[in-house]
Amino acid sequence: ALYNYLHDRSMEQDAEVVFLSDDVQSRKLALLEQPSDDNFVDGVYYKARSMRQHVALLQQEDPTLHLLDMVAQFNAAPDSTNKTFESVSKEIYYSPHIDSADLSYGLKSNKYYQGTYRSNRDSHTEGYVTIRRGEDRVAVVVKGSNDINRAVDGDVVAIELHSVDRWLGSTDADYLEKQKDGGKKEDQAGESKKESSEAGIAADTAEPTLKDVDNIAEEVAVDEEGQLRRPTGKVVGVIRRNFHNNYCGSICTIEKAEKKADNDTPHPHDVIAEKHEREHADGITSTVVFFPIDNRIPPILLRTTQRDRLIGMRILVSIDSWPADSEYPLGHYVKTLGVTGTKDTETQVLLQEFRIPCEPFPAKVLACLPPADYKIELEPGRLDLRHLPVLSIDPPGCKDIDDALHCIELPSGNWQVGVHIADVTHYVEAGSAIDLEAANRSTSTYLVNKRLDMLPSLLTTDLCSLKGNVDRFAFSVLWEVTPEAEVVDVDFHKSIIHSIAALTYQQAQSLIDKPDKDCQDDIQAGAVKRLAVLARKFRERRIKAGALTLASPEVKFVLDSESLNPTDVQAYTLYEANALVEEFMLLANVTVSKKILRHYPTLSVLRRHPAPNRSMFDGLIQKAKTKGISLCIDDSKKLADSLDEAGKKLSDNPYLDKLIRILSTRCMSPAQYFCSGEYQAKDWHHYGLAAPVYTHFTSPIRRYADVCVHRLLAAAIGVSPLPVFLSSKSHLHDLAANMNRRHRAAQLAGRASVQLHTLIFFAGGEEGEGGGAKEEDAYVLDVETSPNSEPSFSVMVPRYGIEGRVRLSHIAANDENLIRDPEKHRMTYRDAKSGNMLASVAVFDKVRVKIWVRSSRDRKELIVDLLEPRALADPTVLEEKGGAKKKLKTKK
Repeated sequence: ALYNYLHDRSMEQDAEVVFLSDDVQSRKLALLEQPSDDNFVDGVYYKARSMRQHVALLQQEDPTLHLLDMVAQFNAAPDSTNKTFESVSKEIYYSPHIDSADLSYGLKSNKYYQGTYRSNRDSHTEGYVTIRRGEDRVAVVVKGSNDINRAVDGDVVAIELHSVDRWLGSTDADYLEKQKDGGKKEDQAGESKKESSEAGIAADTAEPTLKDVDNIAEEVAVDEEGQLRRPTGKVVGVIRRNFHNNYCGSICTIEKAEKKADNDTPHPHDVIAEKHEREHADGITSTVVFFPIDNRIPPILLRTTQRDRLIGMRILVSIDSWPADSEYPLGHYVKTLGVTGTKDTETQVLLQEFRIPCEPFPAKVLACLPPADYKIELEPGRLDLRHLPVLSIDPPGCKDIDDALHCIELPSGNWQVGVHIADVTHYVEAGSAIDLEAANRSTSTYLVNKRLDMLPSLLTTDLCSLKGNVDRFAFSVLWEVTPEAEVVDVDFHKSIIHSIAALTYQQAQSLIDKPDKDCQDDIQAGAVKRLAVLARKFRERRIKAGALTLASPEVKFVLDSESLNPTDVQAYTLYEANALVEEFMLLANVTVSKKILRHYPTLSVLRRHPAPNRSMFDGLIQKAKTKGISLCIDDSKKLADSLDEAGKKLSDNPYLDKLIRILSTRCMSPAQYFCSGEYQAKDWHHYGLAAPVYTHFTSPIRRYADVCVHRLLAAAIGVSPLPVFLSSKSHLHDLAANMNRRHRAAQLAGRASVQLHTLIFFAGGEEGEGGGAKEEDAYVLDVETSPNSEPSFSVMVPRYGIEGRVRLSHIAANDENLIRDPEKHRMTYRDAKSGNMLASVAVFDKVRVKIWVRSSRDRKELIVDLLEPRALADPTVLEEKGGAKKKLKTKK
C-alpha cells in the first residue's frame, strides 16, 4: 500500500518517509521487501529506523531538548569500547521466563499459579504473591533476586511453588535462604540487616499483617498433625507488567577513589554505580544508576544525555523493560521535580513515594458538582432540625467540618442527643465520576503544610462542611438517653440542620469549665455541659468493658506564616472537649454498625481490630518487668487493667506511664476495613475499643468507607435503594482492600511530612528560621545486649516525638569492660583498673541527648548522640580511666 501510494503520486524525492520500529526483524523486512528504485534516495521508498535512531537525528536540530532521555530502553546498550551488540559478551543474570503457551498450560494444570507480586515495604529483594488454592487465599513468599526473577511490585506473575522442604519453617529453610544468591545482590543494593543510624518520627502501630489486611493465610498445614509452614516459590513468567508508574529518586554517580579515605567502606550505591555506569558509543549518552526512594523498587539503569545536570536533583523515571542480561531494569527519564532536600521538592517526592493521588480533579468530576448558585432548602423526606441548638467542636482552623452535636432536655426528663454528619451522598451519586474518583482516592491526606482532599473543595469546605450559622444537609442519629447515660431509643434520619456555633476545642473546654450559675441562659454552655456529663459516663462504661486508653508520640509544628517552614515544635494539648467529641463519634459508629448489620449481615462495611499476637508483646512484657510492672494481654480488659496498674506504680514519672502505653500501641496491628461476609462474626471484634462490631460513619468528607456506610444506612432505613455495586461481596472486598491501602499510605505520607519538617527544623530551616541542633531529655526504649554487636541503644525524645538509635562507636564490640545484661536490658561499663562501674544504661532510663542533622550524599539525616551519662558519651572519660581498648574515633 505504501509502495502504491508513493508511486501513484510521484512524491518528490526530498519528502522523507520513515518506518519506525524497535523490532530489529521488522526493520530488516521493511528494507528487504522494497523494490529498488533509482529515483529514490538510497534506492528505497522509505527508510527503517528504531525510535532511538530517529530521535537522535531530531535532537541534532536542538540538542537542548534532551529528547533521547525520554526514549524507552528495551536492550542494554554497549559501552563506548564496543561498536555493535553482537560484539558484547553478555552476562545472563536470570532464568528465562516461560513462553506464553507453556505458561497458559501450566496455569490450567495447576503447575503454576497466578497472582500479583508485592514487594515488602523496606526491600525489593523479598515479597509475596497471593494465590488461590481451592477456596483459600494464600501468600507465597518470594525471596532473593533469582526467585523474584525480574518481577517488580505490582506485576501480575506466574509462580511455581518450591518443594515443601524449602518452605519457611522447615529445618533447612534458613540455610537455603542464606545460600540463595550468596547475599551478594541484596548487600549491594543496600539491603543489609544493619540498622540505620538515622533517627525519625516514632511509629504509632505495628505493620499490619496480610491476615489483618486481606484475610490472606500466611501459613498452611503440611501434614496430618497440622504443622504450619510458609509456602515459598519462584516467578516463572510475567503475565502483565506494572510499568505504567513513574518512580521518584536520584541518580548515583561514581565517586572518585581519591576522595575516599583508605579505611572507609564504599557506600552500596557506589558499588552498583561503579559496576553499571558507562559511556556509550554514540558519544552523547551514558548509562547511570537511578535509586528510587521507594525501597520496593530496584535500582534502574537510565540512558541519558544530561548526566551532570541530573546530579543532585530529584527526578521521575519510568521502567521500560528488564531483559535477562541486565542485572537491573532499564528505564527512561520522565521529568525533574527539583533540587534534592528542598521542602517543596521533597513534599512532591513523598507524595510520589506513597502514591498519593495529588492531581487536580478532572473536568468530568467537576461537572458532577452543583452549580455555583446552589441553595440548600428543605426537601421532601428530610427531617427539619434547624430549631435545635446544633454546634460543632473541632481543631482551630478546621474547614472540613464533618460532624456536629446537640443535647436538649425532653419533657420526660430524659435528654435527646444528636450526632449530625455531613450528608455527602446527597451530592455524590453512586457510580458517578465524582464517586469513582472518591473511591479511588479513598481518603484525604493531611501533611504538615497542606491537605489533599478526597472530594473537590466546593463540597469539602463549603456545601458539606457543617459550618456555623448556615443551613446544611445532614445524616442524623438521635438518641433518647437518661441523665445516667442509659440509651432508651434511637432513630436515624436524613435531615437539615442549622449550626449555631463552630467551636474550637479550647472554646468548648471553657464552656465545660464555666460555673453552672453562669450558664442558665447560655444555650451553648448548657448543651456542651450536658454532653460532657454524658461523655464521662459513656467513657467510664467503655473502660469497664475493656476499652484501651492508649497514647501517641505525635507532636505539631508551629509554621512561619509566610514560608510555612517550622519555627517550633509543640506537644498536642488534649482537653476534655476532645474526649467529649470522641465519645459521641464512637457511640454513633457503634450504633450505625449494629443497624446496618441487622439489614445487611453479609454486605456491611465494618472495621475490625484484631487481638495482638502474644509474640508481638513479648519484648515489652520482659522490659516492663525490669520496672516491676506486669502486663497481661489475654484480652483488652486485662491489658487495660494492667496498664492502669502500671500508671499507679509510675505516678512519680507520668511520662513513663505514657511511654508504656505508646509502646503497647506499637505492639498492635492497625485496624482494617472489611466486608462482613468475608469473616466470621467472632472476627468482627474491635480489640482496642472492646466493641463486638464497629464501623466508620462520622467522616464522609474525608473517608470513602463512611460514604459506603451512609449508603448502607440509607437503604436500611428505606430512604434510598442500595447501589448495585454494594450488593457484590467481591466488589466490597476490592473496595476494602483499596481503602486499607490508601489509608495506610496517607498515614505514612503524613509521618514522612512530619519527618521532613523535623529535618528542616533541626537543620536550622531553609531560611535560617528553624531551631537548629537541640539538647533534650530522652528515654531508653531498647538496649543492644547481643554479644559482639555494636554498643548502642534506642531512645524516644518526648519533646519532639523522635525515635533514634544512639551509637557508642568509641567502645569496641568486644571490649571486656563492657558488661551486657539481656535479662535486665542493661549495658554497663566498668573501670579497667578498679572494676568499679563507671556508667550504665538500662531500658526506660532517662538520658540526655543531642539532636542534629548530618548532610551526606545529597540527603539529610537526623542523628541522636549521647550527652549524659557522660562516662558513656565522652570517649576521653573512658580514655582517662584506661577503659577504652580500641583506637578512639574522632566524631565529625
